[in-house]
Amino acid sequence: MKALEGITVLEFASYVSGPYAGMMLSDLGAEVIKIEGPDGGDPFRGWGAADYSATFGSVNRNKKSVVLDLKSQEGLAAARALAEDADVLIENYRAGTMDRLGLGFETLKQTNPRLIYASVTGFGPTGPYAARAGYDTVGQAMSGLLSVLTNLEDPEPMGISLSDHLTGMMAAYGILGALMARERTGKGQRVETSLLSATVAFLGENAARYFETGKTPSRETRARSAQVYAFLDSEGKRFVVHLSSPTKFWRGLTNVAGHPEWQEDARFKTKRDRQENYRVLHGLLAGIFRTQPREVWLETLEEHDVPSAPIYTLGEVFADPQVEHLGLIRKVPHKKLGHVSLVSGGVSLSDTPVEIVACAPDYGQHTDEILARIGHAKPTRD
Repeated sequence: MKALEGITVLEFASYVSGPYAGMMLSDLGAEVIKIEGPDGGDPFRGWGAADYSATFGSVNRNKKSVVLDLKSQEGLAAARALAEDADVLIENYRAGTMDRLGLGFETLKQTNPRLIYASVTGFGPTGPYAARAGYDTVGQAMSGLLSVLTNLEDPEPMGISLSDHLTGMMAAYGILGALMARERTGKGQRVETSLLSATVAFLGENAARYFETGKTPSRETRARSAQVYAFLDSEGKRFVVHLSSPTKFWRGLTNVAGHPEWQEDARFKTKRDRQENYRVLHGLLAGIFRTQPREVWLETLEEHDVPSAPIYTLGEVFADPQVEHLGLIRKVPHKKLGHVSLVSGGVSLSDTPVEIVACAPDYGQHTDEILARIGHAKPTRD
C-alpha cells in the first residue's frame, strides 16, 4: 500500500514546476499521466542525450506519457474524457490557456465535481503581470529571493532552479491538502500557486525581519544574525561554521581557534557584539583557518561540539558515508542504458513507502494503454 495508491493525476505541464509537483505525487504512489503535445512533448526532453535526458528524468520519474494534440477535436475529447475520471489535474500553462482550450476548472468540474485542479503560473491568474511569461530566475529576482542569495554589488544568478522547485513543492502541498478536504466534503477544488507567491512565501523569515525593522535584508543579514561563517583552508577547500544561539558553540570556536580570551573581548563578548563586529571576527578566523587542512579543522570543531561542515561539490556529496547510508541515490532500470541514477525523494513513510519504481517514460510510451481505458483510439492530428 502506498500513500496515494488509487489516485490518478493528469499532468499538463512542462519544464520544472508542474512536473516536480507531479513527481512528488508519483513517488507517493499516485498514477501520474503526463499529457504531451505531438511536437516532441515536454521541451525538457531535449536537454540531454538522445536516449535519456537526465534533466527531464529528474522530475518525470514514475510517470506515464500520453501524446494528445490539444489543437484537434479528437485530442481535446480524449483529454476531457480522461479528466472525467481523474482525481487531480496539474497544469502550468500561461494563465487562461486551459480555459481557452475548454479544459478550465469551471468546465471540467461540471462532469467531475471531485476534481482537484492545480494551476501553476508565473505571477498568478489575475493582476497586471498575469499574462507575462514566468521562468525560474524571474521568480527568484522578483520575489526578493535572489537579493538574499547573491552579492548585490556584483550579482550572479543561482546554479539551481530554486523558484521552480519551490513552486512545485507548494503545488504538491496544496494538492495534498485538497485531497484531505475532499475526504470530508466529497468535493474537489481549485489549487493555485505561482513562482512569485510560492517564492515570497518561502521568504517568510526574511520578510518578518523586514516588517519588524524596516531594513531591507541582504545576503549578509542572516549570516550576521545566525553567526554563520564560511572559510577556506590551507588547500583552498571550503567549509562552514554555524554558531546560532547557544553560547557553548561560541566558546568552543574560540578554543579551536586558540583564542579563548575572545570570550571576554568587548568586541565579541555577547552575541550582539559578535553580530555588530561580524566582519572583524570573520577576518580574524579566516586567517587562522587558512593555516591547516579542512579535515583537521572539522575534526577539531566536532570535538568541541561546534556545528560545522565541508562545503561539498555534488561529487563529494554522493561519496559521503552518511549520504550512502541514507540511500539518497537510487539506481532505476532503463531499457537502453541499463540503469539511471536518481536522487530519492527526501522523505520516508514507515507504512506507505515512498518509491521510485520507474525512470521517466519514453515520449508517448503509454498513449495506447491509457486511451484504451476511455475507449478512444490514438488521436490523429487535424
